[in-house]
Amino acid sequence: MTIGEARKIYSGQIHEFYSQKLSLAKQKKELEEKANAPFADKNKYREQAAVLELSYQAVTEKYNEYHDFMQQLLKLHSAYFNEEASRQQADAMSEYAQDLSKIVETARRIANGDKVPMSDEKKLMEFDLKMYMAAKNMSVINETKKRKEHDSLWKEDEEQAENPDPFEYANDKEMSLEAPEVTDVSDVMAGAGNEAMP
Repeated sequence: MTIGEARKIYSGQIHEFYSQKLSLAKQKKELEEKANAPFADKNKYREQAAVLELSYQAVTEKYNEYHDFMQQLLKLHSAYFNEEASRQQADAMSEYAQDLSKIVETARRIANGDKVPMSDEKKLMEFDLKMYMAAKNMSVINETKKRKEHDSLWKEDEEQAENPDPFEYANDKEMSLEAPEVTDVSDVMAGAGNEAMP
């Protein structure tokens, strides 16, 4: 099961059990009000309150189990997210350093009076117009030298690798945690109700 699938399943479980907790808490309060009313059959309400309390405790326990698991799952998701985001950032910094090195080399070649492809000149011009103009001015001084002709420092077929969205990358990773059993809230309450029977 992937982390994304587990997040979806257990988010639903948490929501379902939380809603049931609220409902049971409301029922407990109403039952207490009935039990405290004048002329109320307190024994009848005590038995109902005991069953309700057991159901509330069982639902709360399962809710806490799912909630704790989800916290661990979110930490795991964050770790994978950060791993991918850091890798992409490192790749971008490395690519920038390589491009900067190529820009400087293109400027050096132009300044020496060498012939470089127009695409390389354009990249230098877009990166830093002042650097480009300085290199062109230096090329006038070095025109008397024998001009070398260079191939492009950037390969035309260089394609940028598509980086996955770090959030999706983390969602698609296999879950390495032991997940609690998915149980329907009605089954948990029925089990608690059976415990209350003598």
